[in-house]
Amino acid sequence: MSTHDPAIAIVGPGNVGSAIARRLVAAGFSRVTFGVRAGSKIAEALAELDGKVSASLAPEAAAGADIIFLAVPGTAAVAAAQALGDLRGKIVVDCNNPLTWNQGPVWAPPPEGSITAALQAALPGVRVLKAFNTFGAEFHADPSLGDTVADVPIAGDDADAKATLSALIQRAGFRPLDAGPLRNAAALENMAVLWIHLALVGGQGRDVAFKLLSRG
Repeated sequence: MSTHDPAIAIVGPGNVGSAIARRLVAAGFSRVTFGVRAGSKIAEALAELDGKVSASLAPEAAAGADIIFLAVPGTAAVAAAQALGDLRGKIVVDCNNPLTWNQGPVWAPPPEGSITAALQAALPGVRVLKAFNTFGAEFHADPSLGDTVADVPIAGDDADAKATLSALIQRAGFRPLDAGPLRNAAALENMAVLWIHLALVGGQGRDVAFKLLSRG
């Protein structure tokens, strides 16, 4: 894998996936591909990216990728990942959150404890990380936060994969934060619940993001 310009597949070209693609292209990543289902209509998304992102069927995009961003409905994440074929050795970034709604967002994890843990259990030999799940698509597209940038916490058990993703995050204009082992993916999903509540129920609006500040 080229650490300077890794091959990246984005499975799920919806609001979040498309915003991630825009940010990566703006940061100079040149090997970005949408992984789509047969019959998906993404011409508009591709046109907005001026031809700098290609599209292919999701298993083909994943096969050629070093890093795979999974940005699909939370309930579909495991099935979507399993449908990609042999991912052993690849980095899969879980951008998803398991939610229901009851006058606000409610965390609804699978039996494994988080979507990330469920993915890791279903994908032996794959380097699964949780990241890019704690803010809305507006920040996926543009990390600016006043005079600083949004943080991207990362949870996972593979230190080398974290280092690779951290380099991508920093190059894309965010600040990476090592949020600990994969079990802490549950905490990041709950951060997302809090963000959604603040943004959509609590009156803060969507132009807010979490930031770890230091006195030093």
